[in-house]
Amino acid sequence: MTEQTQRPAPQRPDPQEAIPQEAVAQEAVAPEAVGPVPGRSPLPVVPPPPAAVRKDRRALRAALRWTSVAAVFCLVGAGTAYGISRMERTDLPGLATASDGRWDYPELVRPPLPPGSPGPLEAGNRAGTHYADLRALVLPAPRGATVEPGPRGTDGWLPVEDFLADYATGEHRRELARKLTDHGLRHIAARGWTTPDGTRTRIRLLRFDTAAVSETLLTGDLANTGAPAYPVRGAEYYALDETFPPGAHMKGVMLFPYAEIKPYGAEQVRQAYFSAGDTIAVITQTRKGGVDAVPFRQTVTLQTELLS
Repeated sequence: MTEQTQRPAPQRPDPQEAIPQEAVAQEAVAPEAVGPVPGRSPLPVVPPPPAAVRKDRRALRAALRWTSVAAVFCLVGAGTAYGISRMERTDLPGLATASDGRWDYPELVRPPLPPGSPGPLEAGNRAGTHYADLRALVLPAPRGATVEPGPRGTDGWLPVEDFLADYATGEHRRELARKLTDHGLRHIAARGWTTPDGTRTRIRLLRFDTAAVSETLLTGDLANTGAPAYPVRGAEYYALDETFPPGAHMKGVMLFPYAEIKPYGAEQVRQAYFSAGDTIAVITQTRKGGVDAVPFRQTVTLQTELLS
């Protein structure tokens, strides 16, 4: 036997011994190595959500929260706006409009005209006749004023002597009475009141036969650009109120507004003469310390509208 034959034959490695134990353990727990278990459904393997998806979901939730907040604010804002729109401006703090001195007159309503009768300033009414009752065309007193007793004359017309009593001197009263008679004065409608601030107002509406007569008497004998021809009691020096609003000068109405100038006594006088159709209006306001321009102009304007 040779040396080669005496050498022992090499042994094959055992398959179980060739595989390391760590690999065996890993293969034992790997699902794909184990395979399905008899009688049980295989569990799906769900991979974790990508980071971008998680970020998008957080952004979506934040957007929904802010949208809800914005919707609530819109609803609250709309309710507040509706509530403000239903309130008067003077009820809102900081938005109340300060009074400009105007009086609170009731709503003006002209009396109805007889059927087919034109207004005093209409083109077809050449005589300028007021077909409505002149006593219903006198401006009503503002709210809160104390109204003077009505005229003591017949049927509510003011006697001529009561109208003349407002003028300063006996000579002026006699002269004015003669001119009223010469121009055919028909009757006088009147009203007077005193407001809480002490302003006393008197309105006298003198009616004649035609507009031509009333305009002639007004411009020739009662008023001019400097001062009224016959001052009332308590006033001597006048000036034409050139600041009277242009919008108050209505077409077809001749207006002369005056204000007593200093030095005046305890009271100041403001007076206006104007003609509208067949009627001359004389408005006089007096007040201790001075007559406010705003209510005077308001009164004159409203009386002009009623007669136009």
